[in-house]
Amino acid sequence: MGGVMQGAGVSPGVGSGPVRSIAGAVPEPPAGARHGGDAAAETDTALAALEAVAADLEERGERAAAVGNDDGRDVLNAQALMARDPGLADGVRGAIGGGTAAARAVFDAFGVYREMLAGAGEYMAARVTDLDDIRDRAIARLLGLPVPGVPESDEPFVLVARDLAPADTAVLDPAQVVAFVTEEGGPTSHTAIIARTMGVPAVVALKGATTIADGTRVLVDGAAGTVLLDPSGSEVSAARAAADARASALRESTGPGATRDGHAVPLLANIGGPKDVEAALANGAEGVGLYRTEFLFLDRATPPSDAEQEKAYRKVLEAFPEGRVVVRTLDAGADKPLAFLPAPGDEPNPALGERGLRMMRLHPDVLSAQLSALARAAAGLTVKLQVMAPMVTDAAEAAFFAAACREAGIEHPGVMIEVPAAALRARDLAPEVEFFSIGTNDLTQYACAADRQIGGLAHLQDPWQPAVLDLVAPAAGAGVSCGVCGEAAGDPVLACVLVGLGVTSLSMSAPSLPLVRAALARHTLDECREAAAAARAARSAGEAKDAARARLPGLADLGL
Repeated sequence: MGGVMQGAGVSPGVGSGPVRSIAGAVPEPPAGARHGGDAAAETDTALAALEAVAADLEERGERAAAVGNDDGRDVLNAQALMARDPGLADGVRGAIGGGTAAARAVFDAFGVYREMLAGAGEYMAARVTDLDDIRDRAIARLLGLPVPGVPESDEPFVLVARDLAPADTAVLDPAQVVAFVTEEGGPTSHTAIIARTMGVPAVVALKGATTIADGTRVLVDGAAGTVLLDPSGSEVSAARAAADARASALRESTGPGATRDGHAVPLLANIGGPKDVEAALANGAEGVGLYRTEFLFLDRATPPSDAEQEKAYRKVLEAFPEGRVVVRTLDAGADKPLAFLPAPGDEPNPALGERGLRMMRLHPDVLSAQLSALARAAAGLTVKLQVMAPMVTDAAEAAFFAAACREAGIEHPGVMIEVPAAALRARDLAPEVEFFSIGTNDLTQYACAADRQIGGLAHLQDPWQPAVLDLVAPAAGAGVSCGVCGEAAGDPVLACVLVGLGVTSLSMSAPSLPLVRAALARHTLDECREAAAAARAARSAGEAKDAARARLPGLADLGL
């Protein structure tokens, strides 16, 4: 077949082996399929299938935890909750009561939820694949078909799929699966998250991935986002040598983040709760740049108690006595719907609706309780607690949040820059708060009008787009400290560009920290500035990346 295929690299590293594809696609049950007349029995059968799927997911979760994959267990437990959702069961009962056969009733009930999630913003859209997997597992049981799953192999292999379900990825053996390649997905999909946790190279949004024939030998570069078909022995050897050189360089790169000429750039970790602290510390995080507190609130009918919140916050704060912890207040709303915070009426475009701070202004008691719990958690500790609000658009919203922080006893308020209007007018927001944190995931999606979960729009979902860099620049130059906490911060080449634009700290998933630290340590601040200027002068994302790389000579030492 030959040639190089380009996708989006989401987990660094090099893996080579034969392709094995996910097998056992489940067909859609025929539209209009009817049961034999016993609605009660048909309902019992359908609900039993959903319960069996839930139990299997939980069992897989325990297997994942047994090999140290706590993230995988959490993902699978969340899927089990989806399978047991009372609203889903009601939808199945209603369809079967109208005469629809069990398999079709399950398909249609999931379809309602699927449409809601697909249009509900980045976080929930990334869960559509999870929902499809639960649906297909239930339908396979109802139709007597094999449940979809990972193929068996007598040698290590590269797993290729349209997308991967958490139920499969969470129990994979990294000694057997040397890389992931998917045709769909994005940097925030569960495939990407679990690949990074496992330390397995992964490339997503690779158009044509599923056309690669089983058995084809490939070379996957999870940093460059490339898949080389039918590589020669010398090409594999060269790639592995570069990976070894990179690993050696990473072992030598320790200490606080800084450029070669000593310009400090604190390197922080993105976390979802206390369970992520160990990995952050192991990878040399100087603190936390994004504590996603919504994971305390998801999948609950009532909000966590004040004491529960305070305990979760304090565990993280205590882990960084000499550093900083940046907490994002509850990012709830259209893209992360919560049972106890219903959206105000129908929203035809939920991703642009009442979310983040907009939602908290509708529920000030929830915001006040969270800020007060944070203030109590930080009492008596030496860590610097910074608290920021998501989805802020203008100076008035920034001022509102800062006032709420002061009232609760929070000394260091900030806001996220993820709305293009806020980036363009950052100078208006700066006098109201102490710091900014740029969320490049949403900023890119909003600036380019491209849902980051749609693989066909990967070329627009790229933070290397010069227009996105143009939005980072005014925020970084507005006169307050400005970090980046989106996935862009974990790209070692783009990290140098961001520093060149004036960004003062970088926060990323913990496994990305060593490579970013090493990349910065090999370049001066002036080289980073030259790379940033060259990237902004380009006309496309690809040209921007090439222009920046040409001005960052130290990348060769890392095999980048």
